[in-house]
Amino acid sequence: MPDARSDAPGANVGDPLLSTEGLTTVFDTPAGQVTANDGVTFELRAGEILCLVGESGCGKSITALSILRLVQRPGRIAGGRVVFKGRDLLKLDEREMRAIRGAGIGLVFQEPMTALSPVFTIGSQIAETLAVHGIARGEAARRRAVELLDEVSIPEPARRAGEYPHELSGGLRQRALIALALACRPPLVIADEPTTALDATIQAQILELLRDLRNRFDLGLLLITHDFGVVAQMADRVAVMRAGRIVEQAPVRDLFLRPQHPYTQELLASIPGGRRR
Repeated sequence: MPDARSDAPGANVGDPLLSTEGLTTVFDTPAGQVTANDGVTFELRAGEILCLVGESGCGKSITALSILRLVQRPGRIAGGRVVFKGRDLLKLDEREMRAIRGAGIGLVFQEPMTALSPVFTIGSQIAETLAVHGIARGEAARRRAVELLDEVSIPEPARRAGEYPHELSGGLRQRALIALALACRPPLVIADEPTTALDATIQAQILELLRDLRNRFDLGLLLITHDFGVVAQMADRVAVMRAGRIVEQAPVRDLFLRPQHPYTQELLASIPGGRRR
């Protein structure tokens, strides 16, 4: 049974770090408009882990892309608000959004090989991020890249910084991507199914790393997953998504003990050994 984490760093204190209000994202297709996110509303505070959980195709990843305004055509954000540290991101121009991405909100993708460039070394990609955001350049950026790889427990970080993504194992690539997401010390990280392609042992290590980083840096973490085992290990609060809508939100212990929505009850009942209705 998951622990109640009311003592999580920063949990339930002050204004939300991130909130979405009525976030709606649609895709314009020849057959008509398809709604991917339908009025998505939630809050996330500093130091809190919110798990967004639901089956594949329910709109979880589109939620992450919408928050960062990375939805590609024919998709578009049709309405709502995304408020980060008091600013509505949907009202910012693209230059202002580029400053938010990376420095304000880090993103960890499900498959690091699609997020890491295959033609640049791991260290150079981290150093470039630091330079773009004006944090460090040249040798200072290269040294900081090695430090970041060390922070995410990559062995021999100086050597690994000079390697290309294909030279690293899946687990090391995911750690490198986490280092890249944390390079500018953003207060919020969105992790989209960060353990899906990894074996069970490496999954556990990555989740432990994310927990440790949350505690060390008081990160707000929006963790997207379809796995209730991950939810039980990681979440302070849970938002359950179905067909583009959030149908239930609750502290993790309450959700497992007293699920309110029939869809949540069905999901929990489908887990081997889970509660039966």
